Amino acid sequence: MDDAGQVLDGARRVLDAHWDSERGHTYPHRRTYPHQWLWDSCFAAIAWAAVGEPERGVRELDNALSAQFDDGFVPHMRYAFENNERGPRTDCSSFTQPPIHAHAARVLATYGPLPEGMIERIGRGLDWLWEHRRTPDGLLFLVHPWESGADDSPRWDSWVADFLGVGDFRRLRWWRPRWSRFDRHLVEVAVFDPAGVAVDSPEFVVAPAAFNALAAHAAMEYAELSGDASWARRAAELADLMDHRMWRHGEGLWSDVAIRGGGDSVHIPTLDGVLPALVTADAARAARALDQLESTRRFAAPYGPTYVARSHSSYRPNEYWRGSAWMQMSYLARLAALRWERTELADTIAACSRRAALRSGFAEHWNPQTGKGRGAIPLTWAALAAAM
Repeated sequence: MDDAGQVLDGARRVLDAHWDSERGHTYPHRRTYPHQWLWDSCFAAIAWAAVGEPERGVRELDNALSAQFDDGFVPHMRYAFENNERGPRTDCSSFTQPPIHAHAARVLATYGPLPEGMIERIGRGLDWLWEHRRTPDGLLFLVHPWESGADDSPRWDSWVADFLGVGDFRRLRWWRPRWSRFDRHLVEVAVFDPAGVAVDSPEFVVAPAAFNALAAHAAMEYAELSGDASWARRAAELADLMDHRMWRHGEGLWSDVAIRGGGDSVHIPTLDGVLPALVTADAARAARALDQLESTRRFAAPYGPTYVARSHSSYRPNEYWRGSAWMQMSYLARLAALRWERTELADTIAACSRRAALRSGFAEHWNPQTGKGRGAIPLTWAALAAAM
């Protein structure tokens, strides 16, 4: 059996092993991650379709949206048991995550009709972001690192350094317990609305390049799903604003914008800075960013794109969001390559991802140079390798 066949079989086994038939979704990892995460379930829905079970993908996505609030807010977690570590609510998180649900729905729609009301719910979720999380100039902002999906990214190091009293983030010695204290602190100081939704923070507000790119991409996907051309215009406007506010010519990447707190760590070159190639109309900028996925000094590695550029001092190939490779990020980078018809690059990312899935045991993340698995093993979003 070739790699593709092995990956298909392995992905199906991982998804089956973590499927909860009663709740109708997969757990990322039953012991380490027993709840339902928004973008994990969106990626699992895509993976279910790739292994030949799109009906389970539809059910997975339906459940990811089942905790949506009346105003459209979609929480980033739906708890398996009562929990109050992520805001005042005990049934779900008070924070959100990248709106991958529109892309997941677009993929699933190629297999058959979507359930009644699903497209409308996706639209309400995007409306909430545009109505409640926009800066005066129109960028989308976050109020906790969890909302980016990249919890411990070095992009947040300036905020952590301030919290710990270190000063210059370059003097920050990173390890997980310090980040846990920082995460909890940001929950404690967050501003929540009467429904328990985080709407502001006195210490952490940022407009991330990747989140804005994924939101603009979601708007494009929703325009196709719904036939509402106004969302295509919103996507184009946001993409143009990102080019204007976030592009850093010296790096050839897009960069986050620190709005409250933070500092120069937002400019650390990470794979997030490539993802606006999903939506930009500027072919030259997209080419400069995507070219870095082919450079071993930047993001290219035998087992898939590194999260942090290999030439940067922050690069740590074994550490969580410090340089290790991630299947969902590789999948999104491949989508960006395909958008610009970089088929050879897209094929390389796919081949590296299949090798990584097998070498790492479908790990949460892995060393991009050796393929050795890190984090929870196996993790359901690694089944995305079957979709590549």
